[in-house]
Amino acid sequence: MERMKSDGGSSSIRRRSLSMSSHRSHHTDNDIDIESVSEAGDIGDRALPSKRFSESNSFHSENGGVELQRLHPNSSIIPLPHEVSSTPPLSTDAVVGSEDSSKLEHPKGLPVFLDYVSCMAHLAVFGILGVLTRYLLQKLFGPEVANVTSNHTILYPDLPSNMIGSFFMGWFGVEFKKDISHVSEHLAIAITTGYLGSLTTFSGWNQKMLELSASGRWVISSLGFLIGLTLVVASIAFGIETAKGFRWLLNRLNITSSENCITKINCKVDSYHRQLTVMVMFLVILAILWGVSGALVKAKFKNGGSAAELWLACLVGPIGVWIRWFLARLNGRGLGKEGLMFKWMPFGTLIANVSAACVMAALSTIKNVVNTRNCDTVVAGIQLGVMGCLSTVSTFAAEFNKMKLSSDPWTAHAYAAITICVSFSFGILIYCIPYWTKGFDIDT
Repeated sequence: MERMKSDGGSSSIRRRSLSMSSHRSHHTDNDIDIESVSEAGDIGDRALPSKRFSESNSFHSENGGVELQRLHPNSSIIPLPHEVSSTPPLSTDAVVGSEDSSKLEHPKGLPVFLDYVSCMAHLAVFGILGVLTRYLLQKLFGPEVANVTSNHTILYPDLPSNMIGSFFMGWFGVEFKKDISHVSEHLAIAITTGYLGSLTTFSGWNQKMLELSASGRWVISSLGFLIGLTLVVASIAFGIETAKGFRWLLNRLNITSSENCITKINCKVDSYHRQLTVMVMFLVILAILWGVSGALVKAKFKNGGSAAELWLACLVGPIGVWIRWFLARLNGRGLGKEGLMFKWMPFGTLIANVSAACVMAALSTIKNVVNTRNCDTVVAGIQLGVMGCLSTVSTFAAEFNKMKLSSDPWTAHAYAAITICVSFSFGILIYCIPYWTKGFDIDT
């Protein structure tokens, strides 16, 4: 009789346990879906191979050897399927054997410190290339050449770079990011976060709308935000569709694998020696770029002008990229003790864009107050470099697009409204009010 009661009690406990497990699984699936929306653009240093391994090991030890690994949707690593097992606990020998096998699964790449150094070198080099490209596009579409963009119209100077960067984000940050990660995780981060994130800038866009508002052109400023957002969203959507078309062509040519649609590229930077070689190469390239930029700043600074501003921006630009990359670890984390509030909001990107817009406005105010050639050069260089690289439109567009296609499309519009309204409101306090009260004479 007691045995029947015991069996009945244990079976009841098992039923409750399975029910709770099923509930937790369903809840976790919903959390992962919400989290993946806010992680569509960037997840910062959480994407590093060494970081993922250390976090999974920590999670493994904390959960008694049961590892439920959750990876970024764009990651090239494919998790193993999990199933509920009813077998009895493993013996001590089996546990020791599993520990030995886990040691063998340690990635053959760089240790954590060198992994960070290598990734930051990648980001700095591609960030400088992004600054140079953005500057060239400003000149190409500006009054000096094509005369398409202007400080006085809805078509602000950084609109072409924001559209082009968002278009290629659809290619390399959405459709082909897994393919690039399959070759090198650092390269995928460098292209999306480093190059495309620095090619596009939210702070420059916000500042031009503030300058239009300060001179009384509120309608043009409002339309600038509306049309600018529409063009950026259309650019990334067009980029994704064209990338899918190119993917279809690759499939027809049998260049991609039919199982996972990853291109058949055998050149992988997945060993310690290969990663160390690439790290040294990028450190040398970065040293050359900084050396050339420093020499040109020294030669051009005395006379001021756009050339001095550009090379100063190349010197300081990587700082903005690094800050944005570290802030991106907040994407998908949510608020509250357990991080369950506003999990759909990419707080890392939001903080980067709002803070860069505020500092950009503050620097413009300082530039108006001091009004000297040297101050103008330094301020413009920092704005073009640090603030331009700290803020991003391509990552913002990727997040907006993923939210729009999710089960809660309203989050995309809420995210855009919060980013623009908060940045613009702070900008009015920091830039417009001093402009109106002091009566600065500024050519907008």
